[in-house]
Amino acid sequence: MTFAAPTLAVADWRQQVFALYRSVRAESDPAAAHARWQATRDELLRHHPASPVPVEQREGYSGAPVAPYDPQYRFEATIDTDVKPHNWEFLSATDGVIPFSRVGVLRLPIGDLDVWWLESYGGGLFVPVKDPNSATYGGGRYLIDTVKGADLGGDLATGRFVVDLNFAYNPSCAYSPDWTCPLAPATNTLGVELPVGEMSG
Repeated sequence: MTFAAPTLAVADWRQQVFALYRSVRAESDPAAAHARWQATRDELLRHHPASPVPVEQREGYSGAPVAPYDPQYRFEATIDTDVKPHNWEFLSATDGVIPFSRVGVLRLPIGDLDVWWLESYGGGLFVPVKDPNSATYGGGRYLIDTVKGADLGGDLATGRFVVDLNFAYNPSCAYSPDWTCPLAPATNTLGVELPVGEMSG
């Protein structure tokens, strides 16, 4: 697969990720959806020109290490929007300051996670998650990122979200220092270890 420009490769990557999550939302069996998600992501990471896996590592890349699906880490939660306004600015080495504003909190049985709105062009909801498990990426993983299509569904009219921590995945900067990614702030750090989702390689 070749593209006339790197930007078109990135655009195609995003199209494919959007399509992947659309198929995940359409699958009635969460475990089957998770298996499809893992297999498709591995294919993209191994072969797509916009993969964050360095080119020289792709040929022998065996896929992202992902824990077996555990249904007890799947929740349906309502965003609590009765929160004090709070801004968070992430200083990126490549894109300057990336501004976020807190729009709510997901109150899960295992802890609270802030819900952020990207204040840059187009906007989007963003929920990273960090935990003390030494087997997970230290900067935190992404759970919801609607700008990139990572959205497991729900009903935004009522603030309901499917929050399935089995789908937590590493940001691109976990694969290569060539990428710069917003990392989970303190308010998106859980006090319990998460044994699910993508692990550190």
